[in-house]
Amino acid sequence: MKKKFKMENLDCANCAAKMEAGISKISGVKSASMNFMTQKLTIETDEEDIDKILDEAQDICKKIDPDCIIVR
Repeated sequence: MKKKFKMENLDCANCAAKMEAGISKISGVKSASMNFMTQKLTIETDEEDIDKILDEAQDICKKIDPDCIIVR
């Protein structure tokens, strides 16, 4: 399944690339794509528990940019 999420306070393209790389490594994530221009995150996964993946993704984003939020 593919899910799209809005990002808030994503301030730079370099940070977005780092977040995308980190989120791609989360267990259960097939692919992750972060678009800085549209402020969107797309995650493809077979996992039913998307909340667990989003919690880990949010932790990764906070380490890179403390103000960045994934809107669920």
